[in-house]
Order: sequence, then C-alpha cells, then structure tokens
Amino acid sequence: MSSSRLLHPDDCLRRILLRRACFYLHAIVGIILALLILTAILRPSYTRLPPHYTALRSAVSHSSASGRGNPGNEKVFIAVSLYDRGGKLAQGQWGSTVLRLIDLLGEDNVFLSIYENDSGPEGESALRALEKQVSSNKSVIIEEHFDLSNLPRVTIPGGSKRTKRIDYLAEVRNRALRPLEESKTQYDKLLYINDVLFDPIDALHLLFSTNVDDNGIAQYRAACAVDFSNPFKFYDTYATRDVQGYGMGLPFFPWFTSAGGGRSRRDVLAGKDAVLVRSCWGGMVAFDARFFQGDAKPAVDMGGEQFPVRFRSAPDLFWEASECCLIHADIEKPPSNGDEIVDTGIYMNPFVRVAYDGRTLSWLRTTRRFEKLYSFIHDIGSRLVGMPWFNPRRSEVGGQAVEETVWVPNDKGDGDGSFQTVTRIAGNDGYCGRRGLQVIVEHRKEGQDGFESIPVPT
Repeated sequence: MSSSRLLHPDDCLRRILLRRACFYLHAIVGIILALLILTAILRPSYTRLPPHYTALRSAVSHSSASGRGNPGNEKVFIAVSLYDRGGKLAQGQWGSTVLRLIDLLGEDNVFLSIYENDSGPEGESALRALEKQVSSNKSVIIEEHFDLSNLPRVTIPGGSKRTKRIDYLAEVRNRALRPLEESKTQYDKLLYINDVLFDPIDALHLLFSTNVDDNGIAQYRAACAVDFSNPFKFYDTYATRDVQGYGMGLPFFPWFTSAGGGRSRRDVLAGKDAVLVRSCWGGMVAFDARFFQGDAKPAVDMGGEQFPVRFRSAPDLFWEASECCLIHADIEKPPSNGDEIVDTGIYMNPFVRVAYDGRTLSWLRTTRRFEKLYSFIHDIGSRLVGMPWFNPRRSEVGGQAVEETVWVPNDKGDGDGSFQTVTRIAGNDGYCGRRGLQVIVEHRKEGQDGFESIPVPT
C-alpha cells in the first residue's frame, strides 16, 4: 500500500475530535429541542386558562347576542388617543376589532371616545368611515393639527422655550377622557386602548376576569395587558415598575428581575393572572372608572390628591416619568415605606397579550408555551448588564422629607442652571422617573421623529 494513503496520526486525531464535536453538537441540539417540546406540552406558560376565563370564552362562542361577553352588563367607557397617518389602523384589523369588542360588550353598555390629531386626510377619512359603523354612543374628535401653544413651555439650556413630550402625551390622552366630564352615566370600567392589535375576548378577560373574588367579580384599580414588539420582546418597559418600584430587566420573559423581594417576577413564574406591580401599561389597560369621574373621591387610600385623576407629567426639569406610570402612582394603594410589598390594586395580566402588528400577534400563543425556559437566562443576563437601572427616588414615600438632586435654574432666565441637592417633601411618583428630558419637535420634516432628547447638563 502506498504511504500516501496512510493517515498521519494528527489527521486521525482531528477526525476523532471532529466526530466528537458533531456528536456533542447534535446532543445539545437534541436536548434543546426536547426541552422545548416537553415544556410546551407539559409546562406551558400562560396557556391553560383558569376556569372562569374558559367559561366566558365559551359563553361568547355559543351566542350571537349583543352583549354576550358582558355578563354583568357593566358600563364601559373606551378611550383611544389615536395617531393614524395613512388610516391603516382605523380601516384595518384594529378598527374591526374595536367594533367586535363593542358588540361583545353590548352597544347599550359602551361609550367610545376617540381623539385623533395630525393624522392627515387619509387618517381622517378612515376614522370617519369607522365612526359610521360604531353602533354605541360615541365621541370622535379629529384635529388637523394640535396647537402646542395651549401647553406649558420650559426654558432649556441655551434659552429656547420647548414643550415637554410628556406634557403633550398626557394632554392628548386626557382629551379622549373629556366626555366623562359631562356624562350622566356612572361607568364601571374605563378601557384605554393604544394602537395595538388584540383579540377582543382577551379584552373581555382583562375587564371582567382579572383577579376575581369569591363572587366572580374582578377586583382591581387597574389591570394591564402585556404588549410585544415582536413574538418575544416585551415593549412597554418605560411605564412598567414591579411591586417595589424597580424597573424592568431584559425585555423577555419573565420581564421582571429578582431585585428586592422579586415578588412580581415570582408572580409571573407562578402563572398568576394578577401580577402585583406599581405601574404598567402594555398597550391596553382596564381601570376602575370611579377614579376618573364623579364628585366624590373614593373612600380608599390613593397615592395622589387630584380627583378625578387625569394623565400628567412630572414637574421637575431633567426628570422624566411616563404619563402611563404617573396615572398609576395617583390611583394605587401606596406602600408605607419604599420597600414594603403591598397589594397596590395595580396588576399585570400576562394571559392578555397584544402586539403592534398582525404577524407578532399570530405568534404570541405559540411563543408563550415554552417561555419558562428563558427565566434562568433572563436572571443572569439582567444581572450582567446591571438591570434594573438605579433610580435614586425609587424608595421615596409621598409626604416624607427627602434629599434629592434637582435641576435649579439660575436667576437670568436663560435656561442655564445647575444640579443641587435640596431637602423637600417627596411626591408620590419617584419610582416612575429617571434622569432625562424629551421635547417636541415643533416643525418636523418628513420622516423625522416627533421628539428629541435634550442632553442632561453635567
């Protein structure tokens, strides 16, 4: 035999190592696939509905009567602040789903309030066409252009006067609530819907199935859906805080970190439909409507003093907080100290999931089945990147004296100033905020973002 056909010992070793590597690779892939399949079948996450959820879904599927999804004939105010340039939302799946939801709730039980601005002629035309199909009482207000002169302005370093983004967002949300101010109907629930796609039966579950008592009545001050920008990624981290006021971890299941007592994270891993939080949004939120209308403030502890409650911004310059977090700070049952775990009355319901496009929505019932496998990776990854981000005001309790670092403008009125440590009375919303400032771009060009960040002075 020719010596050229003999394998060198090093070649033999390489072949053996390659075979072993392939074997181990196949074994790892096989184990991962087995875990995915077994988890999806034996331990699926948020897939097996509680009995009262199943009962409501069954009642809806076995009837065609208007109001079949609203067994208690509760009065529901649906509020929408809409930006729909091109009209794809109103004339597409979003609009048809809202109509189906009204039918399930019962047209006599619903008031639909939509406020739209700056959506152009196509957006207006699509919304007017949708308005004609709405069978319930309604208010549809369309403004060709929002007048920013009605909002407060702040002077930023350099001297220019600008409108804070959160002031604008709070105002447009409040405009959708204006019909409440003159309504003679006392609503049971307020459902705020963003530009998200959803299953209307999920909206019923959010309204009527979340945290039910022994009599089958939902008990909450607010209950939020969970929104996704893709089949795996949780979207609304800006407005969501766990039950001790900590921010979120990496934006995939189980979303919350182990910081503090890790109660919200444990609630998610336990599959609860009422995950304790201090704030959330998730694209669709059901509220107890008594906090938003009437002359008499509810006889319960509330974080805020304003009544009826409305969306607002944080007062400090270079300290930002989402209007969707602040609204919860005002209606929650507040803790007596920053690290106390209390039932705030604010819950996230992971059975109810919404998305910003149809493809993502269609995948959510599949991807949730094996998401429990992510929990270990999520915990390690969140710790490695330092999440949740530090918030010096997280543990503040409203009404107590605290030391805070705040922006203090100079006496010249030119927007300049400095950060100083001051002693003052804490507000009820420190856990919502973070250092920063975003302002509206008033004369934006095509394709330009509607807001910009102002650098925080050093």
